[in-house]
Amino acid sequence: MSIFQRTSVDAALHTLRDINHSLTRTQNRVSSGLRVEQARDNAAYWSVATTARSDNKAHAAIQDALGMAAATMGTAYTGVARAVDVVSEIKAKLVAATEQGVDKEKINEELTQLKGQLRSVAEAAAFNSDNWVVLTDEDNPTEPKQIPASYIRNADGTVAVGTLTYHIDLPSTGVTTSKDARYLVDDRSGGSGEYGALTSSYFATEMGASQNYVMILSKAGNTAGQAEIGLSSSTTKNQVNEMISVVDAILRQTTTVGSAFGALEKRIELQDEFAKTLFDAYSSGIGRLVDADMEEESSKLTALQTQRQLGLQALSIANASYDTVRQLFQAF
Repeated sequence: MSIFQRTSVDAALHTLRDINHSLTRTQNRVSSGLRVEQARDNAAYWSVATTARSDNKAHAAIQDALGMAAATMGTAYTGVARAVDVVSEIKAKLVAATEQGVDKEKINEELTQLKGQLRSVAEAAAFNSDNWVVLTDEDNPTEPKQIPASYIRNADGTVAVGTLTYHIDLPSTGVTTSKDARYLVDDRSGGSGEYGALTSSYFATEMGASQNYVMILSKAGNTAGQAEIGLSSSTTKNQVNEMISVVDAILRQTTTVGSAFGALEKRIELQDEFAKTLFDAYSSGIGRLVDADMEEESSKLTALQTQRQLGLQALSIANASYDTVRQLFQAF
């Protein structure tokens, strides 16, 4: 006599296997939060999501760079704004020096302190050792300062990093003018301070002043023939008027630098907002492709757990017939 596996047992085992397979898949989705976790789940969606995740990490890095740039530009703008106030104060002191019988040497003492303040402000306007208002030998003023601003994936699959720039607009002839003084101080040893509004002598030479007046002297540049703005008892009224004109020109250029920094700071702010929005959009798009519907999966998990319990009971009932046969044999 042979005992074969009953059809009811086969059906119960088959159903239970299907339930266990679905239960395992649903448990994985609930624990990982993903419906496409590996390429075998959906090769096309997995490929797109993997590339998008990589790009989104690049977008996050751009946000960090923009945050650093915003702090650096904010510091630079603060320095320039303070320099404008100090230069305005120097201009007022020079105007006061045109009064009859005024003590020019007393005024010069104040000018000396104010010029010292300008140097201090310029050198202190650095964030993370990055100073955008003072040029040193490590800087090339003819090359733009660049800020990573965007991560771009082109239609052909190539990628690039977009930048925001701050640069000097050199004339087509290559001749340096006072308009090229787009920084506060130029301390490079290879120049004469021409790229710093406070160290350039071009303001004086372009208006034909009797001396090559500068607000402060470059620390390392060639300053031969230059004269700092200052007074003495022998300073003539014409010389004072020339200094006032030079300081006014310096003030206008310093204001131009401040405006450029302010505009770039605003651009960084707008770009940072866009980068954050883009990061969120990428995250949302990736989620639509691969994230599991947790409410649906949780409900499915509960249903499958119940089905599994019922499947085990059905298998137990189907196997009960074998106990009956076993008992019949025990009777003999």
